[in-house]
Amino acid sequence: MNILLSKKSPVILLIISCILIISSCSRGSSDKNIKEEKFPLENDSVVVKEVIKEPEYIIRYRLDSLVNEKQIDSFSTRYSYEERKLIFALNRLDPTRLQLGMNLLIPDTLFDDINKYSPFPEELDILDSIPKAVLISQRIQGFALYAKGRLVKWGPVSSGKQSTPTPNGLHYGNYKAKKKISTVNPDWLLPYYFNFMNFEGVGVHQYSLPGYPASHACVRLRLEDSQFIYDWANQWELDKTGQKIERNGTPFIVFGEYDYTNPVPWQKLGRDAKSNHLTKEERETLIQYSREFMKNKKNFEDPMEQEEFLVSN
Repeated sequence: MNILLSKKSPVILLIISCILIISSCSRGSSDKNIKEEKFPLENDSVVVKEVIKEPEYIIRYRLDSLVNEKQIDSFSTRYSYEERKLIFALNRLDPTRLQLGMNLLIPDTLFDDINKYSPFPEELDILDSIPKAVLISQRIQGFALYAKGRLVKWGPVSSGKQSTPTPNGLHYGNYKAKKKISTVNPDWLLPYYFNFMNFEGVGVHQYSLPGYPASHACVRLRLEDSQFIYDWANQWELDKTGQKIERNGTPFIVFGEYDYTNPVPWQKLGRDAKSNHLTKEERETLIQYSREFMKNKKNFEDPMEQEEFLVSN
């Protein structure tokens, strides 16, 4: 019996080995299949949300005629102080100048922020290389302040009357004074004066706005606007002798032509809400002045900055 089992043992061992090998291969194959099996991801794609640009809100305007005292009283009671202040600014008018027979431009929506009514664009790439710039449009009697091409503030002006117009051109902020006596009339006190034509004595300052160009070449502003420019713009930098300009102040760019023969241009907004926007010709003029600015070494603290601009343009 033992002899018989001994003879059969190699065969039995061989059979057992084969069974174990087959079983092992089967498990290995199963494990391999599990490892290689790929399960689909629940979210295998990136969802890009569509950016919906809000439509441009266009403010509409109408003209309100003040033909009698009753309508003037109605105007004063219909609007709050801040609303009247905005309406007067849009009409380039001081409250004390309100008279019978006037036509006032009234927007259909009254915001607290006057920049929402700006005829100047929020971004002006023509000026993106200029740290600060003061634009004065004679055509629409308005100023705009830009910092590297972005609108900071705008407001109404009264530039020179037809016989003494404000000179157009690229000027620079020179000196300033909180109170200056006029060279035209010593009885005139000019608050928050900022000169941009030294020898001609031309600058911006606070003075009454009548709703049209009326100054002796200077540019009249509301008090709050003259204060803002006084603090915001830069003066010239002089050498030790005080006789030579080493660095220019903030550019004051005066451009455009006022039409003295037709009704005031802002009243056109009642028919065309974009009629006071910059024209193609005005943009070309600003491009020219911008290039002049970049060519003047007195506008740069770092000469490399000027060189980089000239090379790229």
